[in-house]
Amino acid sequence: MPLTKRIIPCLDVKDGRTVKGVNFVNIRDAGDAVELASIYAEQGADELVFLDITATNEKRKTLLELVTKVAAAINIPFTVGGGISSVEDVSVLLNAGADKVSINTAAIKRPALITEIARQFGTQCTVLAVDAKFENDNWFVYLNGGRVATTMNAIEWMKQAIDLGAGEILLTSINHDGTRQGFANDLIKEVESFSSVPVIASGGAGNMQHFADVFEAGADAALAASLFHYKEISIPDLKAFLKKQGANVRMVS
Repeated sequence: MPLTKRIIPCLDVKDGRTVKGVNFVNIRDAGDAVELASIYAEQGADELVFLDITATNEKRKTLLELVTKVAAAINIPFTVGGGISSVEDVSVLLNAGADKVSINTAAIKRPALITEIARQFGTQCTVLAVDAKFENDNWFVYLNGGRVATTMNAIEWMKQAIDLGAGEILLTSINHDGTRQGFANDLIKEVESFSSVPVIASGGAGNMQHFADVFEAGADAALAASLFHYKEISIPDLKAFLKKQGANVRMVS
């Protein structure tokens, strides 16, 4: 039996509220994080991702109190990212109820962090978030929630991170983020061709067919935000659609 394809709502959190933007800018309010989390868990979301999108830029730690409240409201795997730069940070978040942590900027600045987290808490807990932008015929890595460009090749970085112990890749195309034109399927295909760990596609969902297309491209999970937050697509409807298309998804009875 092939592995179940996962649907993952994402809560991008700023100043304690869930927000959403386009291409990582023009951020607007999308609701209460705890309330949304609880609805998604009830609707049959497979996992939930919580990203404190300004923590790194503001040089502070993740909003711990909010993480604790969200964790208490749900019964599905819960990944938290934003401002994590040490094994101690991870320990605090896992104690607050997170199941996995997502690291991005800190891992690029000090790749050994990936190995340290994987050794202490297991690779299954260690998610590498990659914000990639296609420019000059290559995918490049961006830091600080998509604010800071680097000359790092995103493909090479993902290969290195997997070797270092990353147990999952959360891959966001900045070019596709919030555009609703579909996921970066060619990028997903390329990463799936070498990745020995699950890949979560993020950025660009606009309709149900886009999810079917990215699963066809090889993604293990698809992440979306505004479509769910603004109730344009419900998770039960999406899963029913995907099942009809032949995707192996977990249905809620």
